[in-house]
Amino acid sequence: MAYGELLAALPPIMQTCFRHRGFLTAAPRFGGPSGGATHFSPKLNGCDGGPFFPFSSHLLSLDDPSCVHPSPVTQSSPHHHRSTEEERGRRATYTERFHTNMSGSGRPRTSSFAEPPGAPGSAAAGAGSAAAGGSSTGKTGASTASGTSSTSFGNLKLPRDSGKVTTVVATPGQGPDRPQEVSYTDIKVIGNGSFGVVYQARLIDSQEMVAIKKVLQDKRFKNRELQIMRKLDHCNIVRLRYFFYSSGEKKDEVYLNLVLDFVPETVYRVARHFNKAKTTIPIIYVKVYMYQLFRSLAYIHSQGVCHRDIKPQNLLVDPETAILKLCDFGSAKQLVRGEPNVSYICSRYYRAPELIFGATDYTSNIDIWSAGCVLAELLLGQPIFPGDSGVDQLVEIIKVLGTPTREQIREMNPNYTEFKFPQIKAHPWTKVFKPRTPPEAIALCSRLLEYTPVTRLSPLEACSHAFFDELRQPNTRLPSGRELPLLFNFSPVELSIQPQLNSTLIPPHARAQTSPASHEGGVSDSTAQPSSAPGSINNST
Repeated sequence: MAYGELLAALPPIMQTCFRHRGFLTAAPRFGGPSGGATHFSPKLNGCDGGPFFPFSSHLLSLDDPSCVHPSPVTQSSPHHHRSTEEERGRRATYTERFHTNMSGSGRPRTSSFAEPPGAPGSAAAGAGSAAAGGSSTGKTGASTASGTSSTSFGNLKLPRDSGKVTTVVATPGQGPDRPQEVSYTDIKVIGNGSFGVVYQARLIDSQEMVAIKKVLQDKRFKNRELQIMRKLDHCNIVRLRYFFYSSGEKKDEVYLNLVLDFVPETVYRVARHFNKAKTTIPIIYVKVYMYQLFRSLAYIHSQGVCHRDIKPQNLLVDPETAILKLCDFGSAKQLVRGEPNVSYICSRYYRAPELIFGATDYTSNIDIWSAGCVLAELLLGQPIFPGDSGVDQLVEIIKVLGTPTREQIREMNPNYTEFKFPQIKAHPWTKVFKPRTPPEAIALCSRLLEYTPVTRLSPLEACSHAFFDELRQPNTRLPSGRELPLLFNFSPVELSIQPQLNSTLIPPHARAQTSPASHEGGVSDSTAQPSSAPGSINNST
């Protein structure tokens, strides 16, 4: 059956968008001569449909404006890609560094370069944080040891001289609101976007590296990202160390600065390294990274928080220790049953089908779908659903999962039950992945990428899946010979989520890692909102 019949079943606005973007009548992008995956990513209307949505706190629409009105991608477009020459040079630098980082010898080097504005996957990939900001010299709450020249990024100014010390009055990310002086130096811009600026710095007192995210503060509301991050305390979530406010150049312009953990790499960059070498990431890394991702999701979901932008660029990793931390809570929200949420959320390749169908009453299961897309991408070496537009994203999903049943559509969005879709058979999961892909990995993917949100595995059910059994063996090591990161140091909060799974989650040899007194994963004692933050939280999106 021609996939064009699927187009006829879509609403008129989707048809218009899809025709402008171009329609592929090819079969699912899998199953080459050798049985391996053979994706192709055609370039349409000046956009190559890449998976990269830097600084993803922006909401990406179902029907992208560029679909209805095709036009060349501009520098300000969220889909803008760096030139081929820039990409080759940047990749060459990264490849040389990554060989050292992955060898297990010495500490991983921090990024020594900044990605250009709007660069794919830049989201502080070089800095290891998709969230960051900037220092304000001579602004409210900040002072500099000596005069420092600055470079301007839009309305933001950042110190150019990394040898100067900047001191600010900041509030700790967790605990009571007790402002204190915090000094940092070695300031370096590592990314910027329309949301603000990312920079890296070194704390004077501890000599630790941090990433700082600077965003324009709407005085009418408290910053949702700040409020959520102050609640979270987990070993697989980037930690909010401090926050402070600074004034802008314009009158009444206020910026929020979030001082965050610095982690040197991202899963996106690690996977790209292996992809460039025409191989896939070693399966042990897939297991270690995905296990930690599911732990972080189990924790935030237990707190009622949905991340809403899970993707490889937002998964920070230390290549030496293999520790993963979830970052960028700019799109996160505390979901409340009965309250509507925007469906213009989540980066396209990782967007759950209920969002594509326009659901506003979705649950945190959209994060599970996104995690399933990440797992499939690590196994394939490329995105599993590389939709060229919001509408094409649905087509790519149907090519693999087949046409959703009427009941499945009702579960995703009851308003779409009257649409009749042509019946397309599901592509066998074993043919989606390469021949030597572990059956347990394929089985796990199939349980995560379900149309019906409630039938997807919970995060802890995913952690207890047989795919991760190797991690529960006492002698499992990283390829470098290094021990695995702590994977079983579950807190009382985590152990209370699905107690029936605890005996599977914690192997006998790891019982010592789990302690009732463990602070990892616990909710911080104080979630009070900072008195210096004006307004109330806007929870309407």
